[in-house]
Amino acid sequence: MKAKIDKKRFVRYKEGAELYSMCQSKFEQMAKDAGAIYKLNKLVLVNCEIFEEYLETFHIKE
Repeated sequence: MKAKIDKKRFVRYKEGAELYSMCQSKFEQMAKDAGAIYKLNKLVLVNCEIFEEYLETFHIKE
């Protein structure tokens, strides 16, 4: 049986940094560079789909 994996579309900085195994400041900067930031008053969310597309641009093909 395959387990269904529920993946969030939006995460906060702290959760995203843990999800992608990087420090929070690096995640914040990359999310901003990717244009994946959504700001609602003081709440900031990162769109994981946009972030992952940006992250793929750093893929090294050997």
